[in-house]
Amino acid sequence: MSGHQEAQRALRSSFEETQALRDQLRLAIDTIPGMVWTALPDGHIDFLNQRWQDYTGLSLEEASGWRWQAAVHPTDLPGLVSYWRSALVDGKPDETEARLRRFDGEYRWFLHRCVPLYDELGTLVKWYGQTTDIDDRKRAETLLAGEKRILEMIARGNQSVVILEALCHLVEEMISGSFCSILTLDEASQRLWHVAAPSLPKSYTQAVDGQSVHPALGPCGNAAYRGEQVIISDASAQTSWPEYRELALANRLRACWSTPILSQERKVLGVFTVQCSAPASPSPYQLNLIEQLRDIASIAMERGQAEEALRRSEAYLSEAQRLSHTGSFYWSVASGQLTWSQETYRIYEIDPAIKPSLEIARQRIHPDDIALFQLGAERASTEGKDFAFEHRLQMPDGSIKYLQIVAHPVRIGPDNLLEFIGAVRDVTEQKLSEDALHQARAELAHVARVTTLGQLTASIAHEVNQPLAGIMTNANACLRLLAQSPPNIAAANETARRSIRDATRAADVIARLRALFQKQKAVREPFDLNEAIKEVIALTRREFQRGRATLRTELATRIPFVDGDRVQIQQVLLNLILNALDAMSGVEDRARELVIATALQEDEICVTVQDSGIGLEPQDQERIFDAFYSTKSGGMGMGLSISRFIVESHRGRLWAVPNVGPGATFHFSLPRTEECG
Repeated sequence: MSGHQEAQRALRSSFEETQALRDQLRLAIDTIPGMVWTALPDGHIDFLNQRWQDYTGLSLEEASGWRWQAAVHPTDLPGLVSYWRSALVDGKPDETEARLRRFDGEYRWFLHRCVPLYDELGTLVKWYGQTTDIDDRKRAETLLAGEKRILEMIARGNQSVVILEALCHLVEEMISGSFCSILTLDEASQRLWHVAAPSLPKSYTQAVDGQSVHPALGPCGNAAYRGEQVIISDASAQTSWPEYRELALANRLRACWSTPILSQERKVLGVFTVQCSAPASPSPYQLNLIEQLRDIASIAMERGQAEEALRRSEAYLSEAQRLSHTGSFYWSVASGQLTWSQETYRIYEIDPAIKPSLEIARQRIHPDDIALFQLGAERASTEGKDFAFEHRLQMPDGSIKYLQIVAHPVRIGPDNLLEFIGAVRDVTEQKLSEDALHQARAELAHVARVTTLGQLTASIAHEVNQPLAGIMTNANACLRLLAQSPPNIAAANETARRSIRDATRAADVIARLRALFQKQKAVREPFDLNEAIKEVIALTRREFQRGRATLRTELATRIPFVDGDRVQIQQVLLNLILNALDAMSGVEDRARELVIATALQEDEICVTVQDSGIGLEPQDQERIFDAFYSTKSGGMGMGLSISRFIVESHRGRLWAVPNVGPGATFHFSLPRTEECG
């Protein structure tokens, strides 16, 4: 074979290899999870990858140059064109957000990024861009902002009507072309009334208001009657409710999705409706959205009812005080003499002819609260300080009363004898209202916690998109270098290495996300363990009241910080506290007392949670930390197993021992840091 033929064969082979690389890069560009494009220095679009074309339904010929504007939402088009022209003038990387029309006519939000490419002389030779779908993130951001605004209104104590109208506006913002309304169910008359319908015609709401709850009276009455969601996709096709069909069509309403609003006790409070001017069925996302916002409506409505009940209770209490219906008492500690006012006799429902005594009062106390009452009396008599506590009375007819007792010590005579002057208030109605508010607030905290998941979407998109943009830029540069004649292999290799670097960055992001769900080390920071414990105690104050238990803390001063995840450690402590309260719930013959202590032991900080409950069998000391093993009849057996895993992942230890007396003690230790709290 001649040298000329060998040269031709080598050239042909090189061309084929270059063509193969070009085909591979083109395939990669068309299949990556993103819409990629390029433009000339003057902004003329000259390349759109296959994903861009498939999404919009426009070919390269139909969208090249400046014809891509046909795919942009009309409202967003002026801003996007202005952004692109500004980028062409500045010659710098830039980004903006705008909606694009999908091939089926639906618009979604996208993040548009552009990056210029300059040659060795500093001349702009090309623009590279990436268009990333951020519609889910935008929806999450809009929903998060709206829910935050509404939850703040609830926290500020805004009127329920104002809160529910804001909720309707949020639904209408999230579901395009919808009209949201909220109806309340009057429990006495079993009739529905609109409390919020900002966008519905008055002729429609007035016709619906006052209707009885009945399955034959349209979707709203049916949903309230059955306590189940009712979906009407096309009112014109309805034959079951002719009156509703005529009313809906007369007001240009074609679809109606009615969802009952339920209380914590699963009682129907009202109906949450979404209506549309065109036939439509809710998507899975819309169904989930309706359920989530319906729950917020339930919280707002229950909160309004609870606050109204509380206001009534406070009014009754004020009137009772005005009429001297607050009982008073006098107690001499030395002699045991006890004197009651007439109102105190009425509260205890004891004949005023009977001489009062601690024993007579004890006979009325609820059996579960006797230990708490005795502990309070003993401490008052020994410490001689102001005291205040609550307990229940169990009346002869089986009814329960909640009492609030406050007293002030005084010293009498030359012997400085200790006596108390106090007051007894019947706070039964107030207590029940507070319990209802507590349930509403707990549900509110749950909703706020769930909605923060929207922030994770934005964080992931931001971290992953940056290395992906770098990969695209380097891939296109590599393609251009290989297309030169002859190909610039050295420079192409360098851009390929940069692509590998950016791919590694993206992989690192994914690895960190996987670490959140696997048994890998969490990102830790120093924190004050005592302060973390105080925060958990503040959160569990209500649980101590419910369990009629007292708390004593013995927190060491000036202990060093520990290194770890503050929330996870608080989760461990919360689990131990709730377990201790459960262990003491069946104790009747002694005071229910929980002790939480911290201590510095060499290079560790040790936390102790000691209860006076039913105790711990020696054979259960280790088994209780096994998954799915529980000493409680209704327990899942996962709390202590998860707690031990958390502590051990922080290089600590968690163990339990039975007390010398009643109850059990749980210890966990964590390594100290050099920093001191």
